[in-house]
Amino acid sequence: MIFLPAVDIRDGRAVRLQQGDFARETVYDDDPVEAARLFGVAGARALHVVDLDGAREGEPANLGHLERIVRELALPVQYGGGLRSLHSVQRALGAGVERVILGTAALTDAAFLEQALNSFRDEVVVGVDVRQGRVAVKGWTEETAAEPQQVLTELGERGVRRVVYTSVERDGMLDGPDLEEVRRVCAAFSGEVVYSGGIGSLDELRGLRDLGLSNLVGVVSGKALYEGRFEVGEAQAVLDPPAESPRDR
Repeated sequence: MIFLPAVDIRDGRAVRLQQGDFARETVYDDDPVEAARLFGVAGARALHVVDLDGAREGEPANLGHLERIVRELALPVQYGGGLRSLHSVQRALGAGVERVILGTAALTDAAFLEQALNSFRDEVVVGVDVRQGRVAVKGWTEETAAEPQQVLTELGERGVRRVVYTSVERDGMLDGPDLEEVRRVCAAFSGEVVYSGGIGSLDELRGLRDLGLSNLVGVVSGKALYEGRFEVGEAQAVLDPPAESPRDR
């Protein structure tokens, strides 16, 4: 399981929101590239980068910062925020990211998702953001009537291979994940799941690891790192499989 530090970009700065609320923003670095660099130095194996301006506006707004992150750190990056056309997906992939996270358009435009999968299947991740038991879209500003487990099942049936599942109510709160919710998510989706939302301690990462879910392949966290709750290397060490001892060979 991989640990992905989150770099959320708004107005050109590295920020974190509480519960997806743009009015509850904390700025952690005036330069998102510097925030990403610190995570890389601390041992990150990959990064989760979100263009918050793009998520609200429907078109990527911080590709320049993304290109600098990819160029200067040489780490795999999954990137989302405003990717609602094949052109914007191509622009993000052209910036050098490993995977693109499709949210609103993937969940509301079946034809677009099919086109994206046909063109970039291995690079496509779908973001499923959930608030109050319903899937949220348009930068978490609108809730739909869709139930997350049904959406996840349908995405798997349509050929989506990986999702990033975010519990919006827990995001930025450092209160920990609902482990039973994570079980349900992984049971509903046939592909790989990356979980995001509320990670505040190494014990909570251990809890996710100890679920033993074969398709839970990654965890995203941002605020806990900025607040010094733990270090990137410590988090990855918790999620890594135990080293094989000579006696076990």
